Amino acid sequence: MSEFQLVMPKMGESIAEATIIRWLKNEGDRIEADEAVLEIATDKVDSEVPSPKAGILNKKLFIDGDVVKVGAAVATLIIEGDSTSEPIVASILKEVELPKVVESSVSNTVVAIDAPSNDGNRFYSPLVLNIARAEGISMSDLEKIKGTGNEERVTKRDILDYISNIANQSNINTIIPNITVNEPIKPSTKAAVALSNGDEIIEMDRMRKLIADHMVMSVSTSPHVTSFVEADVTNLVNWRNKMKDTFKKREGENLTFTPLFIEAVVKAIKDFPMINISLDGDKIIKRKNINIGMAAALPSGNLIVPVIKNADTMNLLGLAKTVNDLANRARTNKLSPDDIQGGTYTITNVGTFGNVMGTPIINQPQVAIMATGAIRKKPAVLETEFGDVIAIRHMMFLSHSYDHRVVDGALGGSFVRRVADYLENWDINREI
Repeated sequence: MSEFQLVMPKMGESIAEATIIRWLKNEGDRIEADEAVLEIATDKVDSEVPSPKAGILNKKLFIDGDVVKVGAAVATLIIEGDSTSEPIVASILKEVELPKVVESSVSNTVVAIDAPSNDGNRFYSPLVLNIARAEGISMSDLEKIKGTGNEERVTKRDILDYISNIANQSNINTIIPNITVNEPIKPSTKAAVALSNGDEIIEMDRMRKLIADHMVMSVSTSPHVTSFVEADVTNLVNWRNKMKDTFKKREGENLTFTPLFIEAVVKAIKDFPMINISLDGDKIIKRKNINIGMAAALPSGNLIVPVIKNADTMNLLGLAKTVNDLANRARTNKLSPDDIQGGTYTITNVGTFGNVMGTPIINQPQVAIMATGAIRKKPAVLETEFGDVIAIRHMMFLSHSYDHRVVDGALGGSFVRRVADYLENWDINREI
């Protein structure tokens, strides 16, 4: 017999840690190879961690709610009939050196202090300890924070709320002299909410909190500008109506508008590659791959953005199948962390909800996003060889939001116009 370490798996290039939601097995339970042992959550997606080997769960190294670094051991298994031996990791604190001086992700300052630790009676996750060290929060102050996690543990949100309240109280008690136009008073990060009889308080779920934080971060990071184009998609609609039954019978899947929109966006990105970029400080990263994210609504009402990797290498049939696969797995919560990583441009179909247009928020670190509105029949003026006529046409709005730090109106407006051109000039005789 030997001991085997079950480690936190790598779940994407930008994911360095994950939170344990709950254990699916108890110490002493037998585990088969590839059987799920625990559920974890990242800032992107929830997933299960399977065991690569069969054995008996010997010891859990963390409990529900703990934040664990990628690559750190989370449990040890007893493997029967294996003579090899692997060392046991007692806790993540042996895996990760928590420095005395850390760079704060909250205030962007560097602070050297006597670091809080887990020497007391209360356990704190490595993430909470890092923030405490960075913000100069002493161990005694940390003990005063009321935790909302499992067994009243202090979560990341708890400590950030504590820091925010300290800052607000400091602003109230400080007289600010010589205020000028160039030194505006910053509003409080929280507005007071008055409750009335009958009001219901609903706690945000974890995913909604992450979405809220991501949206606020995006708006505070990028100056958003939105350009609108109205497109005549009559040929596109007529072609889909002609092809959808044949496609359904042949492929066993629905032919939606989404892959048609994505194809037009990919073509336009090839024409305007500076839309397919990211911004890192004062450096522009021009992406080689065209990876299209498509916003999808979950049954819970939350939003997730699965990514079609290398969309420029797919034909329309490949795009249609990939879109359907990702959409189905999003609805059944079967997406893997890799399915939502690496997007370079995003589209969102607000027309699904009957909206004619929208002003979407950029999915950082991308620099642009397009919303496709509802397709509606409208009277439109057509130019013919016999003069102008009014006809009933299928019309839709395209809304293009972009980061005005690096995308000017000429590029942002020209790009959405080019997408509309590809949709308007759809070949009615095209085969798929």
